[in-house]
Amino acid sequence: MSITAQLSDSVELPGGAALVNGFAFESRGEATRRALLQNGHELEVYDLYEVFAGERAPTAVFPLPWPGWDRGVHSVSPDATFAVFSGQRAVRAVGPGGELLWEYRHGCWGPELGHAHTGDEQEVCRGLEHGSCRVSDDGRLVWAHVVLGWDEQDCQEFWVVLDARHGRELARLPLDSAASGSHHVSHPDGLHMGLCIGMGQDGILLHWARWDGEKLTDWDLNEGLDRILVDVHTGLAGFLTVEHYGSDLRLHALDGAVLAERTPESCDDEDPAGWDYGCGFVDADTVIASTVDADEDPDRARHWMLDARTLQVRGAISYPTGPVDGCVRPLGDGSWLTYDGRSGTLNRWIEAAS
Repeated sequence: MSITAQLSDSVELPGGAALVNGFAFESRGEATRRALLQNGHELEVYDLYEVFAGERAPTAVFPLPWPGWDRGVHSVSPDATFAVFSGQRAVRAVGPGGELLWEYRHGCWGPELGHAHTGDEQEVCRGLEHGSCRVSDDGRLVWAHVVLGWDEQDCQEFWVVLDARHGRELARLPLDSAASGSHHVSHPDGLHMGLCIGMGQDGILLHWARWDGEKLTDWDLNEGLDRILVDVHTGLAGFLTVEHYGSDLRLHALDGAVLAERTPESCDDEDPAGWDYGCGFVDADTVIASTVDADEDPDRARHWMLDARTLQVRGAISYPTGPVDGCVRPLGDGSWLTYDGRSGTLNRWIEAAS
């Protein structure tokens, strides 16, 4: 069965590819969908609903605290009054003018044996590893994936919870990881936070946690799993994951129990390619997912609609403009995004009425 997509909005947004193929998208509750786009030495924050309504100026701009550092996954407070940056040796909160609000120092993500830092905070050490951070939806906490320890032989990764007002550590959780990178997913209930840690060929680690003001409770979901955390929706109790190499897509309860599973072979017997990580909830009833690594083989890329509770395939998506390559970014409000890198155009789609 073919499902026809209808173009709802289209705007030019340079750098918008990071929205659908990266970690530049930030969702907060039901009302806020943001793009956090790096432009030179600045982080520009766009309200996507305002962008599609015709507003082209960013709602906030934050100077990068370390212009030479181009890794890490950053976050912006719900009211956009401050940004928190995941650096190589610190998590730093800054105001719109670049003023330092606080800094949480940690070990170096790129240590080298025998290497001593010069003391220059702008020094970027070799290595591609990085952490991530996320401001909670109520703006009170900052969750950060960091490494503690000061040399290559004496360091361990931790998940820390910081007070967003001054950066004071409230809790920490030791992690059994050697990350190449990570990202956070905030649960719409405003209470739970997810952390997905990529370790290259060594696999994926996945944690959920909750801070109640006194105690940090963690759900370690890694026994026998090797899965990428991709999305969670307010209308459902669970979350979506994709197997590390794309062999299946699963819906989980918050404790990790598998509620539904779908393999790409079920979609297309002639093209048993893996699921891409570009997937998520279009709304509480529908999941959108892509097969094949859409950036590397766009001619074979396809987008699919699935039932959100059973992951049964509803059909492949047909676009009126012709084949649409690249990943997708569902907004959770009944629409999803694609990006045309040739024209720099961000497109927003809805399912056409039958």
